[in-house]
Amino acid sequence: MENAGRSVADEIALRFGNGTSVAIFAGTGRNGGDGMVAARHLSSRGFKVFFKLIGNERLLHDPSVISNWKALKAMSTSVKITCYQDSSMISGVDSDVVVDALLGTGIHGKLRQPYLRAVQVINSSAGFKIAVDVPTGIDSDSGEVLGEAVRAKLTITLHALKKGFSKAKHYCGEVKVANIGIPPEAATYAGPGDVEAVSRGRRLDAHKGQFGRLLVIGGSETFSGAPALVALAAYRTGVDLVNVAAPEMAAQSIASFSPSIITLKLPGSNLSSSHLKFLTLHFDKASAIVIGPGLGLARETLNAVRKIVNISINLKKPILIDADGLKALGRVKKRIFNESVVITPHADEFESVSGRDPARDLNSRVEEVRAFASTSGAVTVLKGHTDVVSDGTRVKLNNTGNPGMTVGGTGDVLAGVVAGLMAQGIEPFRAAVAGAFVNGAAGDFAKERMGFHLTPTDLIRFIPRIMNDPMCHKVIFDNQLRTIV
Repeated sequence: MENAGRSVADEIALRFGNGTSVAIFAGTGRNGGDGMVAARHLSSRGFKVFFKLIGNERLLHDPSVISNWKALKAMSTSVKITCYQDSSMISGVDSDVVVDALLGTGIHGKLRQPYLRAVQVINSSAGFKIAVDVPTGIDSDSGEVLGEAVRAKLTITLHALKKGFSKAKHYCGEVKVANIGIPPEAATYAGPGDVEAVSRGRRLDAHKGQFGRLLVIGGSETFSGAPALVALAAYRTGVDLVNVAAPEMAAQSIASFSPSIITLKLPGSNLSSSHLKFLTLHFDKASAIVIGPGLGLARETLNAVRKIVNISINLKKPILIDADGLKALGRVKKRIFNESVVITPHADEFESVSGRDPARDLNSRVEEVRAFASTSGAVTVLKGHTDVVSDGTRVKLNNTGNPGMTVGGTGDVLAGVVAGLMAQGIEPFRAAVAGAFVNGAAGDFAKERMGFHLTPTDLIRFIPRIMNDPMCHKVIFDNQLRTIV
């Protein structure tokens, strides 16, 4: 945050002279923290700084943001600070430079007040408009305009270009990439930041369904535990509703796992094409779908899986395919998926869909997964000692997890975490990266307490801890380091 804010101040200082007036509109999250740092540095260089906090300071919760807020308030004689809790209080601004440090990549859904009013005020200003990281109102992954967005003359984006910038050129203006000191390893390996990036706060007026509805299609007369684990893990990520569609006998068993799981009973002992009409009624209600866990390999089931996958792809409905769902696909030799599809194979399943046994060498594995993701079009998560996640262009590795997670069902927990995030509107690649970290970290906490005598439900217990405080996993790494020393 310190490097990010200083980089913004450096760029402004290069373009404008001392005495220039700068108005910084900041939110209560980490993007706002970047603005606080920039305000501090600009003031020390002779700029006239007007800092406008949009929201109640009691909503500040990130330790780094709180520290910078205290530091900035201590400079109240050199920086004019105003707090706006109500949109009606936000008036026009006539500063030479206007900085947008409102939301950055932390936006989900259309802008609400008071941020909407702040964006409108920024856009109506005659000052030179600068966005920090991402213009507020732009989805950094898709480039979609979420109602209204800041129209920046300059965007100082942090660490790397954002995927959605190519579609949001008119809002980004000139784009400068600021190196903020993130090492290559942080860009390569999944970490707490990947979890923080997909975490969503909740307003007091939040309502049921606002945080996603997941449809899980799985189970058979032989297997019922797998889809139940997917559902329970998804709930722990914060998704609002989970429906499990399963053959009627399996559905009864799945319902007994938890009263939270809503089951949709399918006539017969296996999934078949005769269920498609019933299932399609629930596709529109679902914000994401999981298919595969516990389905079995009956011929009518394999045919139904292929049809369901095709329907979801045509609807551009986010879908995660795992376990028997992958076996139903057979070998994939061409691009049959789109960016809304995630597959989560282990080594044998990867061989069945790609036609090759993944290499033991990590560098070779990375290239194999990247190549397959590029060819198939699906975000691919190859599970292993080091998980490899790729969308054909980006690659992330994940080192959380331990040998105790060889127990059956931990892959179902992973599917539930990733799909739960997708159901909440998280872009599939980012959901897969964060999900791999959370799943493995939960397994590490379980192993610390129970050794290698784990069950998959032990992992589910610790998902909220990782989601609420991703950095808590550092405790385990420190303990492991002390043991080695």
